[in-house]
Amino acid sequence: MRRFLVALLVCFALPVSAATQVLVTTNLGDFTIQLDEKNAPVSSQNFIRYVEDGSYEGTIFHRVIPGFMAQGGGFDKDLKRRPSYAPIKNESTNNLSNERATIAMARTSDPDSATRQFYINYQNNAFLDARGNRPGYAVFGKVVKGFSVIEKMAEIPTTTVRSMGMKDVPQQPIVIKAIKIIKE
Repeated sequence: MRRFLVALLVCFALPVSAATQVLVTTNLGDFTIQLDEKNAPVSSQNFIRYVEDGSYEGTIFHRVIPGFMAQGGGFDKDLKRRPSYAPIKNESTNNLSNERATIAMARTSDPDSATRQFYINYQNNAFLDARGNRPGYAVFGKVVKGFSVIEKMAEIPTTTVRSMGMKDVPQQPIVIKAIKIIKE
């Protein structure tokens, strides 16, 4: 009986695997993203690679559309494109929806073109999900703390940078000052 109790205590004392969380520090404040590595392993690992190599630091949220989304991770404050790893496979059929506060991979019209850019949804944007044969945009996590910082981004006036062909660029740069994994 004593061995059974000791074994039972050891089982309950084992650490439970927690989801990876990433702390993002911007010039507007901090927010925390919880990754869904189970349902979006390729997108999550891709995101982690950019976090760990430090190349998200100094990038901006270059496209902010209130009521829709805030996109970042690809450009510095001078709108110079940051180098990227090879594109990843689209995981938009992972049963995760583009709901309020979720983070997803940005891409071109090529479904398998996502590299380093991501966006955070301001509202439920299910029209971005995969439907039938139409590929969607792969959700890979959710902002679990500090969503008010994301909301602050939408309060900054935006402009068009014609020389870059970019719309909805915040007039005040929203810079990722630091980004790190805080929990695994």
